[in-house]
Amino acid sequence: MKFDTLLQGISFYENYARVSGFDTRLYSTKKRKSDGKISLKYCVCNKEGFRETPRLQSNCKKKSLITRMGCNARITLKLINGQDNYIIFSFHKGHTHPLTTPNSAHHTKQSRNLTLAHKKYIMDNSRANIGAI
Repeated sequence: MKFDTLLQGISFYENYARVSGFDTRLYSTKKRKSDGKISLKYCVCNKEGFRETPRLQSNCKKKSLITRMGCNARITLKLINGQDNYIIFSFHKGHTHPLTTPNSAHHTKQSRNLTLAHKKYIMDNSRANIGAI
């Protein structure tokens, strides 16, 4: 598949992920030395890899959730030589975790959108709570 810009390729994978039931994150980029253009871009499942174990701290009260499970799902977008178009260079669709169901897909991080009214409400309440302290 061929894309005119890198952003089109990334949005394609994000839409695919939303329909399939997982979230994505941008992972790594490789640039050409000659002109600095992005030659490879990796987009991965948000549960790709493993998070480093945090050091035990005496003042740490909150435990972090395990969010990464070593998932291998990813797409690699590659710049076509002599053109400004990108192609799907590699695609791995296997996941090591359960995907969200269509009924709960609206809970995924990329599907959640706050309206301006919700943002204003959150900001107003956070200011009121700070003033009460």
